[in-house]
Order: sequence, then C-alpha cells, then structure tokens
Amino acid sequence: MRTDSNRPAAVAGSWYPGTRGALERDVDRYLQAAAREPAPRGRLDALIAPHAGLMFSGPVGAFAYQAAAAAMPDTIVLVGPSHFVAFEGVALYPAGGFETPLGLAPIDEALGAELQAASALIQPMPAAHRREHSLEMQLPFIRRVLPGAAIVPLLMGDQTRETIEALADALGRVAPGRRLLLVASSDLSHYFDAATAEQLDARVQDCVAAFDPARLLEIFEQYPEGERGRYVACGGGPAIAVMLAARARGAAAGRVLKYMHSGQISGDNSQVVGYLAGAFGRFTDVH
Repeated sequence: MRTDSNRPAAVAGSWYPGTRGALERDVDRYLQAAAREPAPRGRLDALIAPHAGLMFSGPVGAFAYQAAAAAMPDTIVLVGPSHFVAFEGVALYPAGGFETPLGLAPIDEALGAELQAASALIQPMPAAHRREHSLEMQLPFIRRVLPGAAIVPLLMGDQTRETIEALADALGRVAPGRRLLLVASSDLSHYFDAATAEQLDARVQDCVAAFDPARLLEIFEQYPEGERGRYVACGGGPAIAVMLAARARGAAAGRVLKYMHSGQISGDNSQVVGYLAGAFGRFTDVH
C-alpha cells in the first residue's frame, strides 16, 4: 500500500529495469552466474556492494547477495554515500518503506529510532534520500534474495573520521541480541584508465581481505575530502564504518568475493569505475 512516508523509486526504468519481470530476469541472471563460485560458509555480519547501474554493478553485487542468501537477517542496515545533498552526520529515512518494482522494502522504524538514540550524528532527513541511488541500487538484490527483510536506510554526508567512528560505534552497539546484516554501498576508484584503477583498487581489496578498516581509513585520509571518492571509494566512509561495526558485532575475517571494473563490461578501458563485493563475518570454510 502506498503511503506518504514511502519513498518512490528514483532510478527504476533507467539504472535498472522498471518492471517486475524484466528486473527479476536480470537479477536472477547475475545471481546464477555468481552461484558458479562457492559463497563463504559460516556467519555473515556485513557486506560491501557496488551501486552503479545494474548492467555494470550487477555482475559484482550478485556475489555479495549470493553470500547473504543463507544469512537470513530480519533487518538489513544500508549505509551509503550522499551524491546529491551535502550535510553533516548521517541521514536516516525513518519510516514507511522504499518502493521497488519487486515490492515495498519496509523500514525497521524501531531500529532506526534506536540508532538515533545511540548517536546525535544520526538524524531523520528524508529529503536527502529523495534522488539518491546508492541505497536504491541494493534493493533489487535484497527484494529478490531476502524478501522478508526490513531495511534501515542511512546516508553519510561528510565522510569525516568523526562521522565514520560515531556511526560505527552506534552500529556496533544497537540490537545486541539480533542478527543484523550491515551493507556498505560503495564503488571504488572513478575515471582512471584500467591499469591505474586496478592499482588503486588493489589497496582497498587488500584492506578488505585483511579486515583492516584502520588501514583503509589511513588511505582514505591521504587525499583531500573532495578527491577521496575518485582515488579510493565514493562510499569509503560507509565501508570503513561498516567494517568497524562488523568487528564490534563479532566478525573476525574479511573476504573479497569479486572485483571488476566497468571496462570489463563496456570494453572501454580509458576511464573506468571499480566495483567490489566484500564480506565480513566468522567463516568456517578454508580460504
């Protein structure tokens, strides 16, 4: 049912198919390709997944959500960068749901309120979400793989150390008895030639594999704030916060599930964007 508090889809029909059937076919094709490689076994606490148009990010994002299929969380906390609205702290979409061609993704309002109580930097700010694609691009996979899960949508404005650490602390402390899945929405380097992008993105992959958010924050802070998205990751702050929070919630290891760049899909290697699927948890398989 449509209510005034529901957020309409902003990029359905452009960044991904706007009809249920076409979207299901695309998502299922990417998931089937990802299923050819084994997903990590054991407890999954957090993911990093990309947020470009589905034809570019879908082949990588599918690896993240294939890993999530067995996690069965009741709530998924989505943390992404704000591309269009500048603000301090973290913007929560507090109530209702996010509309998608695969049905409404309902919001866990109680957990959102708990996060607000845990940090003064987390504030309800629905207007910041209106045009933003970074969280919306996670929903085709979430609605297909984990259709029973509610979401908590969070956008990070200024990606400062203070905001990153405050959000990580809040995410690490809330709902201690519940199985949450934390998802950081981030693409990697932007608009370098393929060889340069692969070198830059290898640093992020190393930090994910080593489960080293402190090192990733050091790399992030080597660049002026306006350049961090280009050289490291547009959602670097969300990724670091989620990694820190995952550790606080008991995760012990990180995995790079898939890396690609846009040139491998489009054939244009002159100016590419990097995409990563990463996982954090307590894994029982040998890697």
